[in-house]
Amino acid sequence: MSTILKVDDINVYYGSIHAIKGISFEVNQGEIVTLIGANGAGKSTTLNTVSGLLKSATGSVTFMGEDLGKVAPHKIVSKGLALVPEGRRVFSQMTVQENLEMGAYTRGTRVPEEELEKIFTYFPRLKERRRQVAGTLSGGEQQMLAMGRALMSSPQLLMLDEPSMGLAPILVEQIFEIIRELHKAGTTILLVEQNAQAALSVADRGYVLETGKIVTSGTGEELLNSPAIKKAYLGG
Repeated sequence: MSTILKVDDINVYYGSIHAIKGISFEVNQGEIVTLIGANGAGKSTTLNTVSGLLKSATGSVTFMGEDLGKVAPHKIVSKGLALVPEGRRVFSQMTVQENLEMGAYTRGTRVPEEELEKIFTYFPRLKERRRQVAGTLSGGEQQMLAMGRALMSSPQLLMLDEPSMGLAPILVEQIFEIIRELHKAGTTILLVEQNAQAALSVADRGYVLETGKIVTSGTGEELLNSPAIKKAYLGG
């Protein structure tokens, strides 16, 4: 199994605050890898560093064999790495279809209808609302739209930052069912999620972050069954 993403010894600072402390991990082709941890553990900061929005003081981020350290964030998307940001951040004044088409802008060609239809097979609700202005969608629909928009770039790696945040339990189930379907179809996913139970139940492997450090790692199943993880994150 080939390594698609390798993060090696990254340290990230916000002014004098040392937010990420020497983190190293990797994601292999076709895997779902999750980063779990409490609020403020450094999960989103890690994703933002991988996607080039933040810079590490040390180490490297290598994607598909290329060091991303000197690549501009907007160019990283065109290399096949797509981030679905925390809080969804859809273009609220644009329609659902326009949002999806924006997701494909790095490809530089008009989006074929079959590409849109492929997204609509994962998110039938979006098809029903394709002419609707995105700002009028529910939270769950906006999350689906943010995921669909990222998929329109045909990413080699899809990064999801807190996809269940603020959603009702039934919608959380739907989002994780879609994550399972994407995985089955061969999409490689790096998932950051506070809902440790849901994240570990879909993940091949996981890393646990505490105050900017990776404190343990293992398969999704190992971490789900770990007494320490159960006590800290699963209410067990």
